[in-house]
Amino acid sequence: MIRVLLADDQTLIRAGFRALLDAENDMEVVAEAGTGTEAVRLAKAAKPDVVLMDIRMPGGDGIDATATILASTELSGTRVIMLTTFELDDYIIDSIRAGASGFLVKDTEPEELIRAVRAVADGDALLSPSVTRRLLTKVAAESRPAPAAPSSLEQLTAREREVLALVGAGLNNALIAEKLYITPLTAKTHVSRIMTKLMVRDRAQLVVLAYESGLVRPGWTGAAPER
Repeated sequence: MIRVLLADDQTLIRAGFRALLDAENDMEVVAEAGTGTEAVRLAKAAKPDVVLMDIRMPGGDGIDATATILASTELSGTRVIMLTTFELDDYIIDSIRAGASGFLVKDTEPEELIRAVRAVADGDALLSPSVTRRLLTKVAAESRPAPAAPSSLEQLTAREREVLALVGAGLNNALIAEKLYITPLTAKTHVSRIMTKLMVRDRAQLVVLAYESGLVRPGWTGAAPER
């Protein structure tokens, strides 16, 4: 059972999401929060698998709440999907830097939301191609220090560097498997090992790392990476 916490200051939106998720056999809404501060408190109490987190909330916004939740050792198994009305670049990059595993607009189709919760609960990241392209363009244009220097990638095997580059291009495990002629399970294993070696929390942070380290560049779409 996937345990979900809803964090949104609009009661009607929470009610709609609860009805949608509770109708699924493998999902259960375990708590609802109307502020960022409340989201942090309830996350520590309920220990959900996934938090659907509104970005704009009173009492501490969703990005700050996400950073606090994901910094907690007692919530190491919790993943966060950010929700907002608009796909704004600053929100996307700040959400990913806070540790969020996904980013959805609130008018997402119900099926998309359900798939997103399942994917993130399974350890995947949720970044649509359009969001990924804008995220990577923004990361490439910024001058902030990289979370991992290029030299840290030396501990990866040649195959792992290929996989990391494809993750950076926004490909999921199935597409990586197809591109490299391996099984989806093998692709998932490679991604897990890369995250362990580079000490990052999830796939979304690998996307940022791949760009900030220079492994992939704006406009790269998944062709064989440079060795």
